[in-house]
Amino acid sequence: MFDVVVLAAGKGSRMKSITPKVLHPIAGKPMLKWATEAAKTSGAKTVHLVLGFGREQIIPALHDIDLQLAFQDEQLGTGHAVAQALTHVSNCDVVVITYGDVPLLKPETIQKMANLAADGSLAILTEFLSEPAGYGRIIRDNGFIKAIVEDKDASEQQKQITEINTGVLAAPTSLLQQWLPRLSANNAQGEYYLTDIVAMAEADGIPIQAAHPTNSIETRGVNSRLQLATLERDYQLNSAHQFLDAGVGIIDPARFDVRGDLQVSQDVSIDVNCIFEGRVVIEAGVSIGPNCLIKNSHIGRQCRIEANSIVEDSIMDEACTVGPFARLRPGTRLANRVKVGNFVETKKVSVGVGSKINHLSYVGDAIIGERVNVGAGAITCNYDGVNKHITEIGDGAFIGSNCALVAPVKISRRVTVGAGSVLTEDVQEDSLALARGRQRNIKNWVSPAKKLSV
Repeated sequence: MFDVVVLAAGKGSRMKSITPKVLHPIAGKPMLKWATEAAKTSGAKTVHLVLGFGREQIIPALHDIDLQLAFQDEQLGTGHAVAQALTHVSNCDVVVITYGDVPLLKPETIQKMANLAADGSLAILTEFLSEPAGYGRIIRDNGFIKAIVEDKDASEQQKQITEINTGVLAAPTSLLQQWLPRLSANNAQGEYYLTDIVAMAEADGIPIQAAHPTNSIETRGVNSRLQLATLERDYQLNSAHQFLDAGVGIIDPARFDVRGDLQVSQDVSIDVNCIFEGRVVIEAGVSIGPNCLIKNSHIGRQCRIEANSIVEDSIMDEACTVGPFARLRPGTRLANRVKVGNFVETKKVSVGVGSKINHLSYVGDAIIGERVNVGAGAITCNYDGVNKHITEIGDGAFIGSNCALVAPVKISRRVTVGAGSVLTEDVQEDSLALARGRQRNIKNWVSPAKKLSV
């Protein structure tokens, strides 16, 4: 049984932001949410979160995660921060310590650390870097870990060591309770370093074991906007490689962004600069053109989304075509073989099998039957300034260009609405509806001319 302590009390001044560092996003989600969700998923009994700067913003942002909060009012180092949480730890054998600005640590790695410490050892997550500057170095003697020296306190010889401390460690709770009160702030920073417990473990004859992450991206911390942007791109590239390995066609992995949960079937093609937010499901044979945004949507088999289109909170059945420059707003449901063309916007609409809305139209709060053709420039006037109203269009109807359907209105099956009509009343089946001013042609008309100035 183990608890996890997530440290997130730092100010993050190098971010140069009024937003706490740990709330800055990676792949559309705050770093701290990544860290706390991984801790919860790891199987921890309780997740303790140590807060300091910006707590009034952080606490509401994590309202949906069950956390035990602790507070570090003075920034006196990592050892001091862990001590604030340790007063709340009870009935657990091991404590794993992670960080809110190290967002991509996997739950499996947290579990591995807890398992290593379960036999009474101190477990440290280490990594080998070709450029270790800035990190604490792992000091070994005959292969055994003896201490960790922070970069600012390291000698020139120690700075040549390439094995670094990631900061993540696990220890038996009883030992942490003994070690933390013995920490000293006698160092270059005047802080209580958590890493000093390594020397204490060595002195007390406690075994010290090292573990390593499965991927170096797991242990990457963020202290600046440059590091945040770099980690974002590395995360996205790593995600793209995983999709490519699974058989997804991605034209350029460097221009691909997932900010949520993306599920993709085989034989899908994704062009450049596409963004996927929230929960998105893409079925087999789908083609997505460049510069598209798809959010919280389900895209059925063999659908085609053309360039520069936005699909949000929508469902597309099989073999639909959308775009280019189309926008499907929340509540759009397209049945099989529906076409929504360029510069068309839909919202809260159900479109039946084989229907078409091809050009420059707005259709909102509507129920459209099968094999309906909506002409260019046609709109549903669904809002009266106070309430929204429904437009119904029956199977086989033809809506001419530049029509305005003033809801609530029902256009029955096989109705033809003449171009330029403004309909305010229901239309019965098999009718032609015309509602426009009578045309007048005036012969021998002389257009007004401007007077010439002298």
